[in-house]
Amino acid sequence: MTRAIHPVNIHIARRGLIYSLALCMVILLFGGLGFWVLDPRVQTFSDGLWLAFTTAATVGYGDLVPSTHASRVFSVFVVLLGLAVLSLATASLAAFFVEKDVQADERQIERDLMRELKAVREELRALKGQIEHQNDR
Repeated sequence: MTRAIHPVNIHIARRGLIYSLALCMVILLFGGLGFWVLDPRVQTFSDGLWLAFTTAATVGYGDLVPSTHASRVFSVFVVLLGLAVLSLATASLAAFFVEKDVQADERQIERDLMRELKAVREELRALKGQIEHQNDR
């Protein structure tokens, strides 16, 4: 039963990571476009992407900064979305690696349980043999 669950968990963890990274890209693209449209100091779309990235990651190098009220308000939304989505991507990545560790632990537990079950079966056979031997006397 546990063997059927593992591939599903890995698939969900991978899918979550892919969706999180895709959402990060979408937010950065819209953020870059928004800064490019709203801020006159942002001359190119690539500058807008750079500003969106440094804003979303809360790095803020200072080479490009929002200069209008509209772009400053927009940057608040980019920061909030960026923190949320980057945290989600980080959590998805961590879940992917933790899932592998959990699987290894579960496989070891399963092997230990099978070994114990085999020992109990052998002991049961031995006891049955002793009982049959005593009944034959």
